[in-house]
Amino acid sequence: MEFITKLLEEIGINSVLADYLSYGIEVLGIAVLCVLANFVTKKIFLTIISHVINNNKYQWDDILLERKVFHKVSHVVPAVIIYYFSSTFPAYQHLIEKGAISYIIIIGLLVMDSLLDAVNDIYRTYEVSKVKPIRGYIQVIKIVLSIIGGILVIANLIGESPIILLSGIGAISAVLMLIFKDSILGLVAGVQLTANDMVRVGDWIEMPKYGADGDVIDISLNTVKVQNWDKTITTIPSYTLISDSFKNWRGMQTSGGRRIKRSIFIDTSSICFCTEDMLERFRSIHYLTEYILDTEREIEVHNKENRINTSNKVNGRALTNIGVFRIYIDQYLKHHPKIHPNMTCMVRQLASGETGLPIEIYAFTNGTEWQMYERVQSDVFDHIFAIAPEFGLRIFQNPTGHDVKSLVGGREEEYRRVGVN
Repeated sequence: MEFITKLLEEIGINSVLADYLSYGIEVLGIAVLCVLANFVTKKIFLTIISHVINNNKYQWDDILLERKVFHKVSHVVPAVIIYYFSSTFPAYQHLIEKGAISYIIIIGLLVMDSLLDAVNDIYRTYEVSKVKPIRGYIQVIKIVLSIIGGILVIANLIGESPIILLSGIGAISAVLMLIFKDSILGLVAGVQLTANDMVRVGDWIEMPKYGADGDVIDISLNTVKVQNWDKTITTIPSYTLISDSFKNWRGMQTSGGRRIKRSIFIDTSSICFCTEDMLERFRSIHYLTEYILDTEREIEVHNKENRINTSNKVNGRALTNIGVFRIYIDQYLKHHPKIHPNMTCMVRQLASGETGLPIEIYAFTNGTEWQMYERVQSDVFDHIFAIAPEFGLRIFQNPTGHDVKSLVGGREEEYRRVGVN
């Protein structure tokens, strides 16, 4: 400063003006030095670091580069230069040092923010991240660091010890709890969700109260994001997964089987005892041959032992078309290549009602993929609906316009035949 001032005075500039110009020249020189240092840091050192990272076999350092951790660290260099040149401005040295230190603290927070994001990204490359996500914990650490950083900046600017500011936090703890209520609840919920393994990224969950029905794509401190089957995104507060009930389909997905539970309704007026012609026809069905022969022998022995008069079917035991139909469906499912052989498979009757007699099919497919499941289920019921008339059974349904039209047309034809107008 003295050298520049004397040099300016020697060329005929007023001493007062020379002082101001010397300050301006030094500020300009420091600014140029900071720009050059920043340029050298980014264009040389960061280029070397990027080259080393891009040419090694590790992936974690690539994530650090993508999150710009090293780029943000480079912003510290100009602040350090300004801090060490502050002594050349004695009148403003204190303010310059405070400003430089505050800037370094803020840059440090930004670096830690990027570093924590990089840690989360690295962790997500492992399969364990789907079981135990850490994003919620990362966000808690960010909040704590932001609070600490804010206290250090304020303490630095007012020239007081951070401990004094920390001692005053107790007085505003109620306000902080109100402000960070969702974060605190989310943290507690996140710990419980992780500890109890209640939900993972990739799980299919169903929560009708919030309109959620799809895959979990993200678990954070405050929210859980669910991508529904129509590709919309539903955001659910984390703590509601603890306070409310939800359905997690992970058990179904890991079991390897998906349940079919659907009924067909039989018109009860079509249920009857099997005639000899019907039994003869049923014997030719592969899935029923052995059953029909064994049951006929069993019935014959039973009727003989009990001296039952078989001239009337009401006496003794006899096969019914609905019973044979039920056995056929059971055997059809057990021989189906897409039905899981080691899970429950049964065909049962439910209580009859105004819509007929329900025959419920309860079985599991041997895969959980949605399209495959729907295709198998449709194929099974296509076959059942088509085969029911072969057993003399009618599927119940309410009369349609076609039924009414056919009935009216049939009566008109009958009237014309008998000559009634």
